[in-house]
Amino acid sequence: MTKLAVFLALCLAVSASWAQTIKIGLVTALSGQSARAGEAITRGLSVAIDEINAGGGVLGRKLELVRRDDEATPAKGVIAARELLFREKVAVLFGGLDTPVSLAIVPIVNEQKIPFMGPWAAGTPITKNGAKDNYVFRVSAVDEIVNKAMLQYSQKVFNAKNCGMILVNNPWGESNEKGLHAALGAKGMKPAGVEKFEGNDIDVVPQLTRLKEAGADCLFLVGNVGPSAQVVKSLDRMGWKPPIVSHWGPAGGRFTELAGPSAKDVHFVQTYSFFGRQGPVGEKVLAALKKKYSDIKGPGDVTPAVGVANAYDAMMLTALAIRNAGSTDGPKIREGFYRIGKHEGLIKTYDKPFSPGSHDAVNENDYVWAQFIDNQILPVGMKK
Repeated sequence: MTKLAVFLALCLAVSASWAQTIKIGLVTALSGQSARAGEAITRGLSVAIDEINAGGGVLGRKLELVRRDDEATPAKGVIAARELLFREKVAVLFGGLDTPVSLAIVPIVNEQKIPFMGPWAAGTPITKNGAKDNYVFRVSAVDEIVNKAMLQYSQKVFNAKNCGMILVNNPWGESNEKGLHAALGAKGMKPAGVEKFEGNDIDVVPQLTRLKEAGADCLFLVGNVGPSAQVVKSLDRMGWKPPIVSHWGPAGGRFTELAGPSAKDVHFVQTYSFFGRQGPVGEKVLAALKKKYSDIKGPGDVTPAVGVANAYDAMMLTALAIRNAGSTDGPKIREGFYRIGKHEGLIKTYDKPFSPGSHDAVNENDYVWAQFIDNQILPVGMKK
């Protein structure tokens, strides 16, 4: 065989290898009130995948992102997940912006032995799902940890002593109700009251009135964009302005548009902010976002930043797990997550982020408190 023939054969072999991509699936809300959060997750994954592919890919193969819209509905999320698992043959599935969607997908991935990585949904039972062989991992907030942080923040910043809960009536609300009761109980405290609202409610004045009459001096809010906005608007109608300490639901979409001027009064948890001094990874990711997306001119355009940051770090850790596995076999990738050592990420420097007893890489030391200022998510107290 001539040198030219050998060269051509090698080129063909490399081309064939690159043609066989490793598919990464994403099930998330790509339409509706939370579409902005779904797009943020997409962008975080895409920037990470571009970086990984530019560095030679994983196992000599490019990564390819394949998305499906769950419309924030568990039934549609299950259909989307099944399509990605069985038709697209994804090696790892990302997603579940909404806790109910994630909880619906969990049994499927555990049965099929395909790793499921969560970059957003915070429900405690998602990763603590009781499966003997648990394939669900997460780089995101966790309700039971966030709930401790919510209580601590309400006491430190607002000197609150009698907070009431106003929670969405779904599994995410239930997860937070349990976590908040535990956080309060650990300090010998009880809530002023617990009130629920439906995702499509347009008036929650009756529930809020009961909390006001019970003497609530602050509110713990848990709900996604639309319902949280209705809580704020109902408070405006009442003329009641208690401090609002929220989970990160308001960050996921058109909150300022829907809630109006009082949107700025809600303080909510985040895992990252592109404002302020950035480390090397932050500078690199922000530069990549500006280059790839024409609408991103600065940190205020990366919104919600938590979706981008969580997804970026989750994808980088997933790539390490696949490399550790030396394979796209689900059980081997699962073991690969446990063998990740130190990794300098965007949110933090991870050191053995996963173990058989802990599938959550982010803890209570990794949270940032934020609020909306002129339609931008800024750390509390930071001026534009």
